[in-house]
Amino acid sequence: MTYKFELTPSIVRYLQTIERVRETVRLTMLPPAVAEVLRLQANIRSTHYSTLIEGNRLTLKETEMVVQQGRQFPGRERDVQEVQRYYQALQLMEKWVEGEKKITEERVRKLHAILYSGRRARPTPYRDGQNIIRENSGQIVYMPPEAVDVPSLMKELVAWVHKTSKDMPIPVVAGVAHYQFETIHPFFDGNGRTGRMLTIWILYKASYDLGKFFALEEFYAQDLQGYYDALVTHPNHNYYFGRNEADITSWLDYFLRGMAVVFERVSEQIRSEIIEDIDQEALALLRSLDHRARRVLGLFSTQELVRSFEVANLLGISVRQTRDLLTGWVADGWLEVADPSKRGRKYRLAEEYRVLLNQRW
Repeated sequence: MTYKFELTPSIVRYLQTIERVRETVRLTMLPPAVAEVLRLQANIRSTHYSTLIEGNRLTLKETEMVVQQGRQFPGRERDVQEVQRYYQALQLMEKWVEGEKKITEERVRKLHAILYSGRRARPTPYRDGQNIIRENSGQIVYMPPEAVDVPSLMKELVAWVHKTSKDMPIPVVAGVAHYQFETIHPFFDGNGRTGRMLTIWILYKASYDLGKFFALEEFYAQDLQGYYDALVTHPNHNYYFGRNEADITSWLDYFLRGMAVVFERVSEQIRSEIIEDIDQEALALLRSLDHRARRVLGLFSTQELVRSFEVANLLGISVRQTRDLLTGWVADGWLEVADPSKRGRKYRLAEEYRVLLNQRW
């Protein structure tokens, strides 16, 4: 499969900005506790803005409460589920990146299954019928390829990502993959959320994760009409009448501009968080914590006590697994049981480790 686009002067400038910020962030020494807080905030923003684009009614603060505290909002159960499922899928994707797992069709279908049906769902099969996108008035906006062509198109897309990632700028690969996934529209619903997560997956795998501090979805949500307009690269709504061979330079310009803007914002945020003299004893304490423990450390940045279900929500694992983890962490000495009651058991940072959060201010 070949895609038509041109690396225009503006696209080249955006790529240069992305590389400059990426290198700056890579060389920046942040206290690990601060880094974990920034990652948690970015995950929450990604979850909020990606679901917001699809019509979710929860605010950013409410999304944070769902992720960190497992809060429920009567009358908005579907919105809560969407947020929970997006966050679970995001955690799984990050776990695959850490484990150096390849991008495959089955894993893409598994991400969709979690996004749409929950953690225990089996990989979603591709749609077996047409999925016409219409405006509220009923007018056709886009008619994607027929269901019979979806498997071969998805196979081509995944193969193209692996092949092209070796000799093309990764941000360009991610942008093309985002466009093509939405063009194929392989599922009946949830294509937007899955396509945006695939984009982030490609960037993370190639170390364009920027410390996992960014949320591209925030850029799209702030200019939603611009996002939708940019995806329209041909005047005909039918995939077979031009969309399949459209020049996507205008989309790539939009996508890479957004990536450059978001990366610049992260750079500014990081500069404001830099602490000149990092306590070496605090660094030693942090190095003793694994990646899951560090993620929970970020939770303590906003609250003094945590409960097992809050940690389960944060890590995307079962409450039973969480209890085993917490028991082990108490034995390791970095957590303490603040409330020993069975139903309301709460945990706090051991006094020695509280200095880690003080590194932030």
